[in-house]
Amino acid sequence: MTYNIGIIGTGNISSAYLDIARKLGIFRVAAITDLDPARATAQASAHGSRAVSLPELLADPDIVAVVNLTPPVAHAAMSLAVLNAGKHVYSEKPLATTREDAQAILQAAQSTGLRVGCAPDTFLGAGFQTAREVLDSGVIGRPVAATAFMMGGGPEGWHPDPEFFYQPGAGPLFDMGPYYLTALVNLLGGVTHVGGSAVQAHSERVIGSGPRQSQRVPVQTPTHITAQLGFGADEGESSPVATFIASFDVQASELPRIEIYGTEGTLSLPDPNTFGGPLRIRRTGAETWENIELTRSFQDNARGIGLADMLDAINNGQPHRASGELAYHVLDVMQSVLDAAEARRTLKVQSRAERPAPLSAHPEWLNATLT
Repeated sequence: MTYNIGIIGTGNISSAYLDIARKLGIFRVAAITDLDPARATAQASAHGSRAVSLPELLADPDIVAVVNLTPPVAHAAMSLAVLNAGKHVYSEKPLATTREDAQAILQAAQSTGLRVGCAPDTFLGAGFQTAREVLDSGVIGRPVAATAFMMGGGPEGWHPDPEFFYQPGAGPLFDMGPYYLTALVNLLGGVTHVGGSAVQAHSERVIGSGPRQSQRVPVQTPTHITAQLGFGADEGESSPVATFIASFDVQASELPRIEIYGTEGTLSLPDPNTFGGPLRIRRTGAETWENIELTRSFQDNARGIGLADMLDAINNGQPHRASGELAYHVLDVMQSVLDAAEARRTLKVQSRAERPAPLSAHPEWLNATLT
């Protein structure tokens, strides 16, 4: 079955969804809208879709789900509009910029019997699904701890309009944290308690490229965050712990992306903003790292497979993996880290999340050319 979907927002990420639609075949982009009609028309023409107004898209009875690619501050209002129009919604990350807005989205979906999905879906790619398989097999023993590092100098050097990266609800934690935290929840389970520290290196940032080059933008959110994360339902001494640093204040670093430390070895994982590898293991007593062959599908850019999984789950009456509940938990964890940093103490995370079920190596909706 092929589902008609709509896309709201035609930023850079929209092309990835349009490309994967043609490759998978489970959904077809029937309509595109944007605040700038010319941008919508250009994307629609390039990808064999049609450009429409927002009211037209929401009123189209043939569209069953809508992808929300608006800026983060608009995610909540737009997702609620989609749900109120009687359509399933799949949002780019984060689900919302506040817990209250995210809860409103989930409550609206529950009351209408509709689904909410949310990026990132990179944890469904070959790299992290193979890592999940290796971890669950017990090759590195019981997971004891993890580290995760998102170290960068900020996007103003390449992004022509970087203001939103430095506003509340953004910064390195809300912008890139969902990739890392979703990957960790997929591997280790939900986060039960957090500690945190947060600082801001500069009060302004200078745009480095584009027509606004050399203009200054204010910084209104922390830009270097260190988080201590506790996992596991029992919160006991045997539950894994992790250290996560997200920064726009690091000019150079040689730290790994994510490592999982077990009683029998270590897993070195790829960038969680990607779908492939490399994935490596170093077993207890070994002197070198071993490369692990990726056994799962989607090694290349496959943004949109979370949407495909959601649509398939709707058809089969099963839970979907890149769910609104998972996205809410990640949002709750991120906000809890900032709250802990302000309070200077460890805080319990109120929401709960289970590890999503592993994705089949060959989902029924997978086009053979993408394996």
